[in-house]
Amino acid sequence: MKVFTTERIKNIGVVAHGGAGKTSLTEAMLFNAGVTNRLGKVDDGNTVTDYYPEEIKRKITINTAMAPVVWRDHKLNIIDTPGYSDFIGDVISALRVADSIVMTVCAVSGVEVQTEIIWEMAMEQNIPRMVFINKMDRENANFNRVLEDLREHFDGLITPFQLPIGSEANFKGIVDLISLKALIFDKSGKAKEEEIPAELADEVSSFRESLLEAAAEGDDDLLMKYLEGEELTPEEIFLGLQKGVKANKIVPVFCGSALLNIGITALMDRLVDFAPGPHESEAKNRKVEAQGLSALTFKTLSDPYVGKLSFIRVFSGTLKSDSVVYNSTKEADEKIGQIFVMQGKTQLPIPELHTGDIAALTKLQATTTGDTLTEKGSGIVLEGIQFPTSNLSIAIQPKSKGDEDKLGSAVARLLEEDPTLSFTKNAETNQSVLTGMGEMHLDIVLERLKTKFGVEVEQVDLKIPYRETIRGKATRVEGKHKKQSGGHGQYGHVFIDMEPLGDAEFEFAETVFGGAVPKNYFPAVEKGIREAMAEGVLAGYPVTNIKVTLTDGSYHAVDSSELAFKIAAGLAFRKAMEQAKPVLLEPILSVEVTVPDQFMGDIMGDLNGKRGRILGMEPVGNKQVIRALVPHAEMHRYAIDLKSITQGRGSFTMEFYGYEEVPASIAEKIIEAAKAEKGN
Repeated sequence: MKVFTTERIKNIGVVAHGGAGKTSLTEAMLFNAGVTNRLGKVDDGNTVTDYYPEEIKRKITINTAMAPVVWRDHKLNIIDTPGYSDFIGDVISALRVADSIVMTVCAVSGVEVQTEIIWEMAMEQNIPRMVFINKMDRENANFNRVLEDLREHFDGLITPFQLPIGSEANFKGIVDLISLKALIFDKSGKAKEEEIPAELADEVSSFRESLLEAAAEGDDDLLMKYLEGEELTPEEIFLGLQKGVKANKIVPVFCGSALLNIGITALMDRLVDFAPGPHESEAKNRKVEAQGLSALTFKTLSDPYVGKLSFIRVFSGTLKSDSVVYNSTKEADEKIGQIFVMQGKTQLPIPELHTGDIAALTKLQATTTGDTLTEKGSGIVLEGIQFPTSNLSIAIQPKSKGDEDKLGSAVARLLEEDPTLSFTKNAETNQSVLTGMGEMHLDIVLERLKTKFGVEVEQVDLKIPYRETIRGKATRVEGKHKKQSGGHGQYGHVFIDMEPLGDAEFEFAETVFGGAVPKNYFPAVEKGIREAMAEGVLAGYPVTNIKVTLTDGSYHAVDSSELAFKIAAGLAFRKAMEQAKPVLLEPILSVEVTVPDQFMGDIMGDLNGKRGRILGMEPVGNKQVIRALVPHAEMHRYAIDLKSITQGRGSFTMEFYGYEEVPASIAEKIIEAAKAEKGN
């Protein structure tokens, strides 16, 4: 692919709720630009941007993919993003490098959950938005209904630039409200200009007036002229609309059918006309004052042939193949080999990349997603990418020894590709725990472990790290270890007191009088107690919040040893704990749930049902933030529950708060289950 200069580049994120037709729209643009010689279809598994086996199998986009096309001597860097909430991390990284977005909305379904969520993200970053109402050929397609839906959900900036000619099976073209021409499309997607159908005259007139008003509001001089009743020239209308879109004062609405290739070339023309270039972008964190090179890594992939692929956008300067750059985030030099422009999985070599352009680099050693590449000494560190915290965990175990050996390196590769995935080895429960954004996300991770790395794992129940403690006291509890079988024997004898300790984990004291237990054995006694604390008497969980005092005992001048006193202390500890009213403790999480107002009652009811304690709530915009303390055992599947209750509109964070006593009826079941597991 040839090198494009900044003023000829447009970085456009294609975003939507899943199933609205983003990938089909991207595919139609690739076809019209001559990149492909057939219109690929998601259902046929032959699209350019959905090339992973999991994407083809499930017929959904999982990874952000690049689809650059050349149109009217401009390079449109089309960024095809996932539409399902489990993969929102990829949308976030795409928004960090896009200068505008095309929100694809289904003409039947209208505004959906992800439409709202991504729209809000784009607004926060001041990214210009355009809307493409897709699937106008579908049964029950209704342009005006979706238009009202958009206006109801968003704002008065929604401005149709086109109107459909026909709908459902009769959909055949569009009216361009700027040129006032009808475009009728044949089966190949080619358009023929015609006069506007008479039956649309009134509707066109009304929408045209709204368009002129929007154009005037895009420029102060034009607004004055418009208000004084003067007619705007075609050039002035175009300029006013252009300024309005780039300044986020106008959200253009286009329409068509990606599957039938109707309206796509008209959309591409208007993207060239109205989408801001990198040099014009007013979006957050797009402008870099420095003159030298600065580039941001926004995605990392593992390619089976070339290894690691780092996707970057140049924010200033020029990046050249076969050069050395500096990773200012990691403070490490990086050797740049060949630069590749990516079209789906196809790699097109390019000698250099100008400000604003997007490409991929191979085999960078230290660089990961969010890192800045620059020149040594420049001092430039671009703002990285803030990914959401994943909060649905599963425990996994390898199916074989071979799988176990490969698991670590395979997961490391997946973590490098996916910043919303985390992996921990819980030392206490001895479980390998994967945490992701949702069920589908984790299902696909397990699938990739198998298909990409040949590692088979099975899901097992996630264990809760319970604790045991005491509520009473035990005094003068004896522990004696005596073994005399000829020769050198073993003798250790102690008396201990045990009591609750509040928040501290453990305290050891001694009040031994008269050398009943020699001081040199005190450390062995403490060690024996600490070792015994690893396994409580109720269900074998670690013991916490206790004080043990060594009060008395006896010793044998020949047979006593550190080992004997350690064993004696352990015996005394277990007896004392049984006498001191042992109880089970469970981890409690501090939870913050953010939901739209209408779901607040349902969420509070659900948290109460999970044995949660509501601490309070506060309004933030049109949402409520609910704070609560909830047992860890009740929160494993909360990501799924919250999505179900709020239709995907809620979010939450959780962190460890402390331990509290488990209610007796629940503790009984936990203890029985632990004993049964030990018995097996």
